[in-house]
Amino acid sequence: MALWDRLKESASTMQTQLMAKKNDLKSGAFRDASMAMCALVAAADGTVDPSERQRVAQLIATNEVLQNFDADDLRRRFDDNLGKLTADFDFGKVSVMQEIAKAKKKPAEARAVIQIGIVIGGADGDFDKDEQAVVREACYTLDLPPHEFDL
Repeated sequence: MALWDRLKESASTMQTQLMAKKNDLKSGAFRDASMAMCALVAAADGTVDPSERQRVAQLIATNEVLQNFDADDLRRRFDDNLGKLTADFDFGKVSVMQEIAKAKKKPAEARAVIQIGIVIGGADGDFDKDEQAVVREACYTLDLPPHEFDL
């Protein structure tokens, strides 16, 4: 199976798993951590071009799991995290990882945050090394083994 096909299949599987848990994913910690993860993946290469920002914002708005939350609130949280990362990536990353760590107390939420990172990263068909690296780092932040997610 080609890498592209495996990537699409993996992202699709992650989205299916997220949908199965949708009713359990309503906490503020999950909301904050998932928006931090979206921003981290969007800025993984150190820059965010407007089309990438728009694509991630669209995915956030249309993701059924995230529809548990107010869209404007999600957008504001995503933009705040993205602002921290674009102002100073290394310093911003510390703050964003603290947001991601909020999901650590509930393993189902922690896994869902990682799955959202993979879905966002693979949405353009190219879950690149920078994106994989930040999602792997988030796994460590959440005390999850990266190999569980093929990272």
